[in-house]
Amino acid sequence: MFDISNLLIGLVIAFLTSFLLTFPVRKIAKKLKMMDYPELRKIHTTVTPRMGGIAIFAGVVAGLLYLQPAIEHFWAICLGATVIMLTGLLDDRYQIRPLIKLTGQIIAAVLLISSGLIIENLTIPLIGMIPLNEFVGVILTFFWIIGVTNAINLIDGLDGLATGVTTIALTSIMVMAFIDQHAAAVMICVAIIGGNLGFLPHNFYPAKIYMGDTGSLFLGYSVAVISVLGLMKSITFFSFIIPILVLAIPIFDTLFSILRRIRNKQSIMSPDSQHIHYQLIAAGLSHRTTVLILYAFSALFGFLGIIFSYASFALALGLTFLFLLLLQLFAEMTGVIKGGKKPVIDTVKKKTTKSQNREKNSS
Repeated sequence: MFDISNLLIGLVIAFLTSFLLTFPVRKIAKKLKMMDYPELRKIHTTVTPRMGGIAIFAGVVAGLLYLQPAIEHFWAICLGATVIMLTGLLDDRYQIRPLIKLTGQIIAAVLLISSGLIIENLTIPLIGMIPLNEFVGVILTFFWIIGVTNAINLIDGLDGLATGVTTIALTSIMVMAFIDQHAAAVMICVAIIGGNLGFLPHNFYPAKIYMGDTGSLFLGYSVAVISVLGLMKSITFFSFIIPILVLAIPIFDTLFSILRRIRNKQSIMSPDSQHIHYQLIAAGLSHRTTVLILYAFSALFGFLGIIFSYASFALALGLTFLFLLLLQLFAEMTGVIKGGKKPVIDTVKKKTTKSQNREKNSS
């Protein structure tokens, strides 16, 4: 069913388009003064061009023009992606108000939903498949698209972080779509992965250009759409859990940020420097090491998502325990636990210290 050589050509086209186009995009961004300036809340210390998301978008378009996935909702997805990209571009240029940015996201979500691409059922462990009426499906799809779009946007705080995390998530989704013989989902994943990989050499630490909201909103929207198209419309036993697993890093970082702000009596829209990536840097890790650690976490969650798809119920329960443990660690690192308590991390530190002391005493 799959022509591997065709997929590889599509990947290379998306990669080269994104990689080569990033050079002129950098120059244009400088001419238009679309620059990201250092601030107290930000990590970077040099003025850096943004709007690199245009190169990613162009790479994806080039890849899709070659692959031409056969999907009923293809043009609605493309139109919504264009609206999202333009919304991000406006924000990169004019720093538009959050409400206007949200309006662009709503328009994109409505365009998609009006085409008929909605979550039709939920399959929840221990409960089974729950068919959704149209109204509930529309509401769930709407909030999923808006939520994931903003989650990717919020995690875009370090060089190469959002690019790498979305690439890993999309690779996990692509593997599952490949196994399930979902050709359209595989093709879309290939195009986006190619566009991301072409941009990453310019964006990895130390970044020469940022994707800006042009890229982060587009990638967030794309990941949200492909997860609905390739995962949530399936009827596997864990179809509702899998996309949450695959996107665990951005989803729970956003969720914990909201909970933290509510606990601190702050507006949930107010920015802060307590996201997971900032916490790791504050703990003494380097910029590059922090990004690589979050890549590793994303890959682990993506792998868990793939295993979950085809695991027996007993194995799935074991994986659930592992996921909850990782989630606890994540919560402790993001400071969401009241009083700044870190029971798991503190326990590991104590055992490590005791082990080191024993080795010193024995020597």
